[in-house]
Amino acid sequence: MTPGSNIPLTAARVAVDVTAPVRLDVSGLLLTADGKVRSDNDFIFYNQPTGQGVTYRSGGGTSPDAITVDTTAVPAGIEKIVVTASPDAAGQSFQGVEPTATIRNADDGSVLATFTPPQLGTETALVIVEVYLRNGAWKARAVGQGYANGLAGIATDFGVTVEEPAPAPAPAAAPMAPPTGPPVQAPPPPAADPRFAQQPPPPPQAPAAPAAPAPGAGKINLDKGRVNLQKNQTVSLVKGGRPLLAQVKMGLGWEPAFRGKDIDLDASVIAYGPQRNHIDSCYFGKLKILKGAIKHSGDNLTGEGGGDDEVIVVDLGALPQEVTGLVFTVNSFSGQKFTEVAKAYCRLIDGATGEELVRFDLTNAEAQTGVMMAKLVRQFTGEWDMTAMGDFVKSRTVRGMVKPAAQAL
Repeated sequence: MTPGSNIPLTAARVAVDVTAPVRLDVSGLLLTADGKVRSDNDFIFYNQPTGQGVTYRSGGGTSPDAITVDTTAVPAGIEKIVVTASPDAAGQSFQGVEPTATIRNADDGSVLATFTPPQLGTETALVIVEVYLRNGAWKARAVGQGYANGLAGIATDFGVTVEEPAPAPAPAAAPMAPPTGPPVQAPPPPAADPRFAQQPPPPPQAPAAPAAPAPGAGKINLDKGRVNLQKNQTVSLVKGGRPLLAQVKMGLGWEPAFRGKDIDLDASVIAYGPQRNHIDSCYFGKLKILKGAIKHSGDNLTGEGGGDDEVIVVDLGALPQEVTGLVFTVNSFSGQKFTEVAKAYCRLIDGATGEELVRFDLTNAEAQTGVMMAKLVRQFTGEWDMTAMGDFVKSRTVRGMVKPAAQAL
């Protein structure tokens, strides 16, 4: 699955386990239509393993923790169960850690879907999957939303009472208990566990531009104007609180390196479905795909001259719902390496106004013949995110980019 994609559940009881190279804590929250828990009893985790229709199973350190959802036992008024994961070690982030959620039929163990969130950084907790009710049918959706302030940040967002640990030990009422109900009868309350403590924010870093985030610091939107991205940074294509569901242009440009010869690079875009399945590719040999929702300007044979060398126009609103990811690539068919290229960049432009929305300048080159410049991923909310990539691949054609680009989604 890719972020925002969903599947219908073919089993009444499903289990979601999350694996990673490090030990993870997995939790589940039962949410009402307003996206909040009814009380702290709706927070299911290792200290409170049983709820209404939702249970926690410990892997004991030898197998992954899991949350099991019995959709027939979920109480009325609960429309969503979110499954979260956080590293077991206090304060550890997902930097360099690639978690994978597996959704299984809880009765026979068969795999229904898997999801690996892309490009995680300073996040110390993650909403990874949600099981939700829509028009009387249960579905599962890949989310991959990260939090830099630990599991406490997730819990607080969904209405769970979480207190920071006191500076000195002192007896206190269980902080996870609802204000008017009985306290949770469980071992040490969440707030007493350092994994639930509010983590200090990462040290500030100078952004590339006023609107750009520090590397890995999470997403921003377009409210403050044009955004300059650095590698692995993400911007949500939202302006004024509304998703940008209109025509955009991805302009790609480059110049020959100092005293270099003309260089023939080819810009392309690869479209994927919710299972990272290849749907189609738009490039100089196929200038229009998806009934014209994506169009290519044609091949530039030299790279000389100012402005964009090649432009790919994407009508976000006209894309079929099955398209959940787009990866923009550049290849050197002639075999010249990107170390012979200067000033390579991509920029996202508002197709209606011509305004430059997002720009990513490729600052480091490798002796390869292909590069994945950027990706657009449709979120479950309907909005699109753009992430700067700058990942090099040994491939002279877009055909050779299909597999590595799918893995990068």
